Amino acid sequence: MKTLLLARHAKSDWGMAGLRDHDRPLNARGGRDAPAMAQRLRDEGVGLQRIVSSTAIRARRTAEEYAAAFELAVAEEPALYAASARTILGIAGALPDDVEVAMLVGHNPGMADAVAELTGSFVEFPTCAVAECAVDVDSWSELIEGSGTLRRLRTPRA
Repeated sequence: MKTLLLARHAKSDWGMAGLRDHDRPLNARGGRDAPAMAQRLRDEGVGLQRIVSSTAIRARRTAEEYAAAFELAVAEEPALYAASARTILGIAGALPDDVEVAMLVGHNPGMADAVAELTGSFVEFPTCAVAECAVDVDSWSELIEGSGTLRRLRTPRA
């Protein structure tokens, strides 16, 4: 049994004209929500072992808050930027098997679609939400559509 945490980046800043989407930073709320959510996961005893993030600035900053809380490094994966559910689950399927609990930090609608494909659960996926999915596999490479169960959806407001 593996645990896959699918996380959407925290709230981003739309206030800088001319800035590429990839380069948008977190706004003030995102800057508060990301460390609070990271601490919440740590306080709840989530045994996070690996963090893989989109290269977009808002996703990387969100992932860095989780990394700080769990004393982990962030692995960047360019394919997570604007990724489809299939791409997201493919990245999860390539995780090393010695990792039992992993987090992918990315974007919607891909993250919500990945939760649906993996677990059959359709969820609203606000910024800084984290879907905790139990995956009934021994090896990440065995991860397929329907092989997971949604344990919990955490949001900054709930």
